[in-house]
Amino acid sequence: MRYGELLADVGVTRGLIGPREVPRLWERHLLNCAVLSEVVPEEVTVCDVGSGAGLPGIPLALTRPDLQITLLEPLLRRTNFLREVVELLGLDHVTVVRGRAEEVLGKLTPMHVVTARAVAPLDRLAGWGVPLLRPYGEMLLLKGDTAEEELKQARAALGKLGVVETSVLHVGEGVVDPPSTVVRVEVGESPGGVRFAAKRAKAARRTPRRRP
Repeated sequence: MRYGELLADVGVTRGLIGPREVPRLWERHLLNCAVLSEVVPEEVTVCDVGSGAGLPGIPLALTRPDLQITLLEPLLRRTNFLREVVELLGLDHVTVVRGRAEEVLGKLTPMHVVTARAVAPLDRLAGWGVPLLRPYGEMLLLKGDTAEEELKQARAALGKLGVVETSVLHVGEGVVDPPSTVVRVEVGESPGGVRFAAKRAKAARRTPRRRP
């Protein structure tokens, strides 16, 4: 896979992944992320928060050309790499946006799905990602062995964010060993709760309208 070659070469020299990850790049990173495609609905919009070197967003884009994917990443050197990858691989259904989740709130179109890898505790990830969802959307978070415990500890915080349903899924059986663990967080009609609904409305008012 060309993307894997780029990660193993340019990704290492630019400090996007550690050199020790290269021998296990395929199974631990690429396949681990690609199997997320099993639980993403068809023909929806996806925002990959804190995309970094493009995990899980790029593997998801490669396996699911039916999706419209936004890679959201605050660091310039990473967004430069992501834009190069998107152009080299001809991923016309992928957009790279530089910024933090809280900065783009009200500027990005609300998403059907928000993805993220284990970049932070569950409650913090949800705080960043849930407000970016459209009503009845979902977050799909790649997590590790502590997923059940994290979910238990985060329930109160998730409830305040308008989350109505949570579950832990295991995907990629027969493809990766062990299967990837995904925490699914589903929201109701007010993603992020009342506080974030007000923030979205305020941000939308500040955003200049395009002239026809």
